[in-house]
Amino acid sequence: MAAITTTDTALLRLMQLSSVSLPVGGYAFSQGMEYAIESGWISDAQQVSEWLEQQLFYSVAQTDLPLLKLAMAAADVQDQQALQRCNDLALACRETRELRLTDSAMGEAMNRLLVSLGLSQPLPTSGELSFVVLFGIAAQHWQIGYSAAALGFLWSWLENQVAAATKLVPLGQTQAQQLLGELQPLLPQAISRAELVADDEIGSGLQGLAIASAGHETQYSRLFRS
Repeated sequence: MAAITTTDTALLRLMQLSSVSLPVGGYAFSQGMEYAIESGWISDAQQVSEWLEQQLFYSVAQTDLPLLKLAMAAADVQDQQALQRCNDLALACRETRELRLTDSAMGEAMNRLLVSLGLSQPLPTSGELSFVVLFGIAAQHWQIGYSAAALGFLWSWLENQVAAATKLVPLGQTQAQQLLGELQPLLPQAISRAELVADDEIGSGLQGLAIASAGHETQYSRLFRS
């Protein structure tokens, strides 16, 4: 993986983009984890770790990170057609209605936020917008390098997922911090793995994740959005 270098301003913007306080609603989605816990697939911190590791390497690194890189490259040269293709591909790669909603609802919220910050984005606002593509547009605008942006994107995803597990398993705050510490070293590995994904290989096939997400859509009692 390339060395991560940022200016102080870019680093601050990256921290802003990656913060759990960013009002895009990432905390509202469990991405199938709630169903997996309800069904007994996950019952402790170790199983949460295994679930997230599989999702990190075989879903996020296989889909989101390559799309983030393509979006940043397209934004750099202001190629609106390429950005639209990235947006369409990102949404098409979501295997369930819930996973697509996760991406598009966060994308809509991110778009409102960027407009409020004075950053115009080149995608039409009449259709669904992908969060990962808008994250890439914002990162490129603020001159954040891809490796740093990818690390920030992964951290935001991981922190939200561990927060969901903290409520659902449940985990204690100390266990949650231990879990974050255990999974942190895997983030650079995921970025390196994503570098090997060709454009026509973008997409994932985690059947368990898809089943859990689809099951969550009709789960009788749930804390997280579907």
